[in-house]
Amino acid sequence: MQKITLLGCTLALLIGAQAQANEVPLTGALGKIASANSITLGYRDASVPFSYVGDHNGQPMGYSVELAGKIVERIKQQLALPELKVKYNLVTSQTRIPLVQNGTVDLECGSTGVTAERQKQVAFSYGFIYVKGQLLTAKDSGIHSFDDLRGKNVVTTAGTTNERYLKSYNLDHKLNMFVISAKDHGEAFQMLQSGRAAAFYMDDALLYGERAKARDPHNWVVVGEEQSREIYSCMVRKDDPQFLALVNDALADLYSSGEINGIYRKWFEQPIPPKGLNLEFPMTSELKAIIARPVSDPVE
Repeated sequence: MQKITLLGCTLALLIGAQAQANEVPLTGALGKIASANSITLGYRDASVPFSYVGDHNGQPMGYSVELAGKIVERIKQQLALPELKVKYNLVTSQTRIPLVQNGTVDLECGSTGVTAERQKQVAFSYGFIYVKGQLLTAKDSGIHSFDDLRGKNVVTTAGTTNERYLKSYNLDHKLNMFVISAKDHGEAFQMLQSGRAAAFYMDDALLYGERAKARDPHNWVVVGEEQSREIYSCMVRKDDPQFLALVNDALADLYSSGEINGIYRKWFEQPIPPKGLNLEFPMTSELKAIIARPVSDPVE
């Protein structure tokens, strides 16, 4: 964890004593946040259990939302802003990157996978989960692999890397699938439940989140060969090393202290709001490796 310690020390030098005349001034998002005494967090409204709206007050909740909250606490401490106002801005698969780029959103921690293409547009924090593309289908559907999708309707979520991958896979393997692009994960699962699609292709953790919503989750199974692999991370604007260092430092402390384990169990292995959903999705060996040695690079 030497690299992480050095990051923390560097950040402290940059912003820990900003009142001193010879101190490096706050720049980028931290300068904006300090000036406005507010931060805007991007959130998804239907990415269970990462970021979603689950009760009557309309406030976002979830694993990613809680991690963003820990980052906000670090900002309050480092910038001596105990009354920092937190604002939330809804994002979608299509708008999340543009809203970070143009400064509408300061930090987005949702269900965004790190890819080389996206790294050209935004900067990513250390990863907080490792996901694999698979299929959600009815237990009695007879679908066990991608070959079983030949000629069938398959739904995925618009604007995702999964959508691009599925369309490419369909063409390359000549499966003659009809790919349906839903507006969000919730709509995709509704199409699956109603019979409009035979399977739902998405990252495994998100599939388990949708499966948990069903009246009887055990009537639905996650199957198929693992396809696309990604690390989810928080997004910040490019070329903002001060802010990225703070975000990474906050996450690294959660990892090194072991606090991340309790946060993960809360959202993936125990009943969660609003209806006591349980994903039954234990921490994978890949995520344990990320926690032991934080990374933010694309998964090969």
